[in-house]
Amino acid sequence: MRAAILVFPGSNCDRDVQHVLSDVLGFCVERVWHERGVPSGTDAVILPGGFSYGDRLRAGAIAAHSPAVRDVAELAKSGTPILGICNGFQILVEAGLLPGALLRNDGLSFICRWTGVTVESPDTPFTRLLSRGEEIPIPVANGEGRYYADAETLRGLERNSQVVFRYSEDVNGSTARIAGVCSRGRNVVGMMPHPERASEPETDRHGGGAASAIFRSLLAGAGAAA
Repeated sequence: MRAAILVFPGSNCDRDVQHVLSDVLGFCVERVWHERGVPSGTDAVILPGGFSYGDRLRAGAIAAHSPAVRDVAELAKSGTPILGICNGFQILVEAGLLPGALLRNDGLSFICRWTGVTVESPDTPFTRLLSRGEEIPIPVANGEGRYYADAETLRGLERNSQVVFRYSEDVNGSTARIAGVCSRGRNVVGMMPHPERASEPETDRHGGGAASAIFRSLLAGAGAAA
């Protein structure tokens, strides 16, 4: 399984994701600077967390126009699994690859703590090893992480089962407590919590490996041992 991790000016979780994918799970990983194209033969793309371009204009707004993201848009059409984590989620939304918007948190404060999310859609490339209704303990760290969808968009998300993760509690005022969504094709997933920060025994707060299953699901889908 060959995975590309996109790196933007201001990314700060790319090496964390690389460590989990490569050192813990055995992926073949390449970190790709945003001005380069995504390498041919890439099986999955991860857009990591951070503060691309210092969150100028809006979080993810400038990075969404990077050359590598144009490649991501083409790969999305072909069904390539794509995961955006935190700032990566913001970039995918700004690029029009996922619906909705990410706004400043209620209270206008940066949130950094553990919470829980419930799996709503186990039929994406990143949730195939999880069960509907399963709760995952996972950390969040964001200032513009409040997911917003208007009434029509929300109806479409619920009707098409595009809500992938839902907070177990009201973390930041997100619409319908949504923590992650997917595209209509189900191969593009965005989530605000950080699974890479809870994917090892030392960081898996309650054990069980539920957060790492988000990455291990890719291996399972490729026919590798999960």
